[in-house]
Amino acid sequence: MLTNKPKHILIAPLDWGLGHTTRCVPLISYIQSLGHNVTVAGNASQRAYIEETFGLIDFIHLEGYNIRYSEWNKWAQTGLLSQSPAIKRTINSEHKWLQKLSAERKIDGIISDNRYGLFHPDIPSVILTHQLQVQTGLGPVANLAVQKIHYHLLNRFNATWVVDVPGTPNLGGNLSHSSAQPRHTKYIGLLSRFANIEEVPLPENEGEECPLVILLSGPEPQRSILSRVLWQQSLGYEGKMIFIEGSELATPPDNIPPPITYYKRLTHQQLAPILQKAGMAICRSGYSTLMDLVALGKKAILIPTPGQTEQLYLGRHLHKQDIFYSTSQQGFNLASALNEANQFPYNPLKLQPAYNLHKDVLDKWLAAL
Repeated sequence: MLTNKPKHILIAPLDWGLGHTTRCVPLISYIQSLGHNVTVAGNASQRAYIEETFGLIDFIHLEGYNIRYSEWNKWAQTGLLSQSPAIKRTINSEHKWLQKLSAERKIDGIISDNRYGLFHPDIPSVILTHQLQVQTGLGPVANLAVQKIHYHLLNRFNATWVVDVPGTPNLGGNLSHSSAQPRHTKYIGLLSRFANIEEVPLPENEGEECPLVILLSGPEPQRSILSRVLWQQSLGYEGKMIFIEGSELATPPDNIPPPITYYKRLTHQQLAPILQKAGMAICRSGYSTLMDLVALGKKAILIPTPGQTEQLYLGRHLHKQDIFYSTSQQGFNLASALNEANQFPYNPLKLQPAYNLHKDVLDKWLAAL
């Protein structure tokens, strides 16, 4: 219940895929439920998703980082934004944008999801991250060097909110836990648009269950590369399958066979019943996707994005913990992966209470504004 004057909160998620945007949905929903006003900042793709989810909501355009992941461009994929001159320019640009916006509008608080330029000297500003120990793939010395620069960026904000739970069990492993932390660090729990939702019936044409769901996501060109691999192999799959491209820009294939239901992209309201009824999902090991899977208690075959060290670490870590089956994109074979996944132990993480921790953190933060 709102106990003080409504506040105006700016929420700005990173544009590297839609994962950062989808995990902001619980924050936006809860802040609105308390009677506060939310403005969301992002690009056209993020706007389409947010407006599909919330309907009428104040949205302001903010250009993204427009990163395209390659197999070899590791530095651009570690999350250490200052390593790239182009990304540094974007950070500086969004910081100047914020100064102009704050002069035009009364903003009481800022929540930045991995956008490092959105700190303000006079407005309480927090940054969301799930990376306290960035995994560079280049060894511990490089990891430590990256962490120091990363913490310098995080410490520009009044607080760092880590998207995970402290202690064990947790989702991120070493990625989200470190003995050294930025100042004013709080663990905000896990965030999923699918947490605490009721069972939703599938559309009539989908029947009662979806044994296999392929859910693609993430930046180009790797999303399209994996899509082509999975689509060709899906044509030989004899069971029922739902294939979700995860991109409005995708060109639907010709002659889709009857056992396959194909979608370019779905809202989370449309996706929820499909994932609830899925026997198995095939997807990337992006952090937001993993939070969705844990919230729904789903089994999955993870295919980390090549060269994206964070996803590669999470795939290895969760496979080793018997939580999710993970395999490489190179040489991927659908039949073999399904056979091995069917023999995998799958010890699910039971972290459902963690999906409500953000409410207490937000209550205290909003009360102090």
